[in-house]
Amino acid sequence: MKNIDEKVIEEILKRLLQEYIPRKEFCEIVKSKAQSGVTGIRGSSVKCESFDTGKPGDRVYLKDMLTLEENSNLACGFMEMEKSEFDWTLNYDEVDYIIEGTLVIKTEGSEITGNAGDVIMIPKGSSISFSAPGYVKFFYVTYPANWSETK
Repeated sequence: MKNIDEKVIEEILKRLLQEYIPRKEFCEIVKSKAQSGVTGIRGSSVKCESFDTGKPGDRVYLKDMLTLEENSNLACGFMEMEKSEFDWTLNYDEVDYIIEGTLVIKTEGSEITGNAGDVIMIPKGSSISFSAPGYVKFFYVTYPANWSETK
């Protein structure tokens, strides 16, 4: 085994694990809703799912928690990224609360960096890049909730 490059094998194994083994088990989000409309969500029950950025190798995961089904005004969820960057144009206002890691929002000629505990607001109509130099997990809120219909 002297001719085998350990770095090449390590890279192949990493790619196989990322592409062929599910990142997290599927789990139903635990929600409770009062007659008044007040809704609670057990954060630990939310499992992010792979999000296709259009770029092979990106490690981006998200899960919407509140959608049009629960609220006609806003939506929210979790997003996780690791060493990834993708472009996005927002047809809604968005507020991001960084739970863990670092999130960089790049715009024309500038960038805003948020770390754990920081909040970033992105106005409707912005063309940006979401970027994670390492791992980041953040909570997002969008207004209006029907963002998927306005893309």
